[in-house]
Amino acid sequence: MESLRTRHVALLTVLSALCIGIQLTPRPPNVEFTSLLVFLVGTFFGLAIGGFLGATIMLVNGFLSPWGFAGLMLPFQMVGMFIVGVVGGVYGRTRRGVYPLGSCGETAILGCFLTLVYDIITNFGVAVSYMMIGLPALPAFVGAIVSGAPFSLVHVVSNFFVFLAAFFPLTRVLQEYLGGEAVWRNELSPM
Repeated sequence: MESLRTRHVALLTVLSALCIGIQLTPRPPNVEFTSLLVFLVGTFFGLAIGGFLGATIMLVNGFLSPWGFAGLMLPFQMVGMFIVGVVGGVYGRTRRGVYPLGSCGETAILGCFLTLVYDIITNFGVAVSYMMIGLPALPAFVGAIVSGAPFSLVHVVSNFFVFLAAFFPLTRVLQEYLGGEAVWRNELSPM
């Protein structure tokens, strides 16, 4: 893996602190900007760093969240946000640093899909917790999906607008800060 320059480390540190700060700030349930920031880190810094940041942010959030300790949900939240960062890395590879204005709609739809995947994973975690108190599997899964549906709807719709409105401007700002340079290598090719 290519070593990061000081400017890259500084940017990554600021984005990580921003993610943690946003996660720990009281806000309406399921309205968040962390998914977008983790996706952007994956886009600019690659699969490994994006996935690592996503999982780490949720680990910190699991213990310090204003909503309380995540408990059994913690590993499911970590896996869900890890996926967001990894998909951001894949998206960055396919785009190779070129993000036209039309990519806003593309990333908004991708943000919706990733939010839905995250919510399905975390609802699975809720179902597991229901099963641990003795509820049979099918009612546990149905109960988790039904009780989580309104929160999921808010989460998916809000992330659609967050990705739609913020992806393009943030990529331009980050590219300007980095001087237009690509910060990633093709992690899928041999060294």
